[in-house]
Amino acid sequence: MAAEKTRAIVIRTTAFGETSSVVTVYCREFGKLRALAKGAWRPKSGFDGGLDLLSTCQVLVIRKSSGGLDLLTEAALENRFRVGTSLAAVLGGLHVAELLDALTADADPQPELFEVAHATLRRFSDWSGDEAPLAALLASIQLAMLRLTGHGPVLSRCAECHGRLADSGRTAFGMLDGGTLCERCRTGRRGVVSVSTGAMAALRLLADPRVSPDDLPLPAAVGGEVRGIMTTLLSHLLGRPLRVPATLARSGRRLSRP
Repeated sequence: MAAEKTRAIVIRTTAFGETSSVVTVYCREFGKLRALAKGAWRPKSGFDGGLDLLSTCQVLVIRKSSGGLDLLTEAALENRFRVGTSLAAVLGGLHVAELLDALTADADPQPELFEVAHATLRRFSDWSGDEAPLAALLASIQLAMLRLTGHGPVLSRCAECHGRLADSGRTAFGMLDGGTLCERCRTGRRGVVSVSTGAMAALRLLADPRVSPDDLPLPAAVGGEVRGIMTTLLSHLLGRPLRVPATLARSGRRLSRP
């Protein structure tokens, strides 16, 4: 079979033998692929550092028609993810890779999802200075990836009856229901949290692809609430806690404006 060329984001690597690697990449044209890169870590190979985690590269892949791993034959580095001065930005990049792996099926191409993830990784790469914008940026990419994979939460109406929500006060958010709930539908349901007016407004703006997260600085209290809502929502959706948000929480770094 002939090798096919595509742009790819490296989202996971595992050593295989002494010089090879099993690599998970998210490709613009082919979606998520799991492939064997033979001799990837030899001093002279066709990969030349192109398989570094979170990097974007041009790869040549021989795709298997049956089960088993695909075969990577070459990788040319386009953009390497660089560690700057912000641990939170590095963890944010790892979270993008974690979501690409968790939210997508193998060989299901979604070019817009690739572009959104690629752009976000470029933003996180080599981050230095003020970390305040990271809270909005991280929540924005989470909501964008959920929307593009068909899991975007309902935020402007009741997720159950599709009726109107109350015009004021706190809003019920059903983690098991996929979004906001009216007062009638929230009764007796499990996994419901009460969201403040500020956090609800922030979620709606961050979920709007027309709004740049750079234009939405989050106060510390709102940023913390949004982060908690998104972490819990993703955990319920995937049936397990995600690793990177837990590490972010333990790091004790504040990603919101004071």
